[in-house]
Amino acid sequence: MVRIGQKLNDRYLVEDLIGEGATSAVYRGTDLLLRRPVAIKVLHPHVHATTRQRFEQEAQASAKLNHPGIMLIFDRGRDRDDYYLVVELIDGRPLYEYIPCSPETAAQLGSQICLALDYAHRAGIIHRDIKPANIYVTRENTIKIMDFGLAIPLDGSQKRLTAHGSIIGTPAYLSPEQAQGKPLDQRTDLYSLGVVLYEMVTGQLPFDADDITSILIQQVNKMPTPPSHLVRDLPPSLEAVILKALEKKPEQRFTTALEMAAALDAALKQPTAGVAVTTDVRSKSRIRVVLADDHPSLRTPLAAYLELSGDIVVVGEASDGAEAIQMCRQHQPDVLLLDLNMPNLSGLDALPHIKQLNPNIKVLVLTARDETPYIMRALRGGANGYILKTATEQEVVNAVKDVFAGTTVLGRGVAERIVEGLRGMDQGDPLNAQEHDVLRCIAAGFEENDQIAERLGIEESSVPRLLKNTIDKLGVKNRSEAALMALRAGWISMEDIRSISG
Repeated sequence: MVRIGQKLNDRYLVEDLIGEGATSAVYRGTDLLLRRPVAIKVLHPHVHATTRQRFEQEAQASAKLNHPGIMLIFDRGRDRDDYYLVVELIDGRPLYEYIPCSPETAAQLGSQICLALDYAHRAGIIHRDIKPANIYVTRENTIKIMDFGLAIPLDGSQKRLTAHGSIIGTPAYLSPEQAQGKPLDQRTDLYSLGVVLYEMVTGQLPFDADDITSILIQQVNKMPTPPSHLVRDLPPSLEAVILKALEKKPEQRFTTALEMAAALDAALKQPTAGVAVTTDVRSKSRIRVVLADDHPSLRTPLAAYLELSGDIVVVGEASDGAEAIQMCRQHQPDVLLLDLNMPNLSGLDALPHIKQLNPNIKVLVLTARDETPYIMRALRGGANGYILKTATEQEVVNAVKDVFAGTTVLGRGVAERIVEGLRGMDQGDPLNAQEHDVLRCIAAGFEENDQIAERLGIEESSVPRLLKNTIDKLGVKNRSEAALMALRAGWISMEDIRSISG
């Protein structure tokens, strides 16, 4: 049994008891090696083996997650018969102390919870026990989700500690599918959050009874009393979000936590007479962003970093141009962060369709392509900014904010390329007739020098010289860039190319 003043494995000093539950106790402590305050969660002795497995599962699930809205886990260990987790020490209050609260506070905190859940879901983790006791609000008015002891992977790859058909979780917050022991996906957490939000705005649970069986039957069969029947001046938009989250069928709820966060943010923007806006939580609306890039290894960490800023919410992700168009149509974002080179439909080709769909969407290109023709074409297509993937995460965050504010953003090295392109165009057409002919051939698809020479009726040895002269005059890197630049400048035309092809 752990004692105050004990040093677990000669590293973690146990100082004060913070709280105690049926299976574990939580202590305030100090990591003597790193000299930082921590919380130490210690299992009670002689707990059931399944409880110990869940304790281990909490460590494994939490260790995969690194998000400002999720409690960090630092270490796990065993000192003799004491099993413990070392976690982030949170300075704040449990969410149940906010019950009841104003609709604005509920929506603001609910949106933050959604962002943290979305991060966990995208990492493949379902929490399964969302309730006020498992969520804290810090002194900075940011939320922290904790206790992933019941978490399971979305893909079902991890062995469950309960069989299908059995029920686990807190009855008042269980989804209908949990209550029936059915397979789960991320929408079960959204239902539980709907219960939490209902309780926050009304001060009471949507389903309650003296025995667990009655609660479970209500979760499956009974529709909740609309919260507006219990609370005067409840914004209809917020009530709609709560009731949608509480739909009995998962397919009728929000598809993702991001979608629910966006709905809560939208509900905040609608003024409501007679309701005072609280100042205990940040009320600033976030910039809604769609992120389009075909590399998940870039998208996922970048989306998390954007949300870390506190000013941005990623409402959708796309892996090609067609998905980017669909996401913009569905979510109407403030800013589209767009890669140019993507499969199927490229970002460059999707750009004019997106601007036609909604000219008010700010488009910030984030790409590895630094060639002048790409930059010029993107800006002419309606891009509001162009930065390279060599930019730091903070530079991307700043660029999103600047573009949203109406500033044209050009990353390092991009402005110089534009000046080069404009200078060449201002000087007029610098190419002679033979150089025009060579570029027409390249634009028409002739790749080999001997093909170009045969088509133009000139010596093959003349082609490299003409190409070098052309590339030098235009200040580009290769023949393809030269042809594209000449097309954009109008020095060669599509009619010219068709005549060469014919």
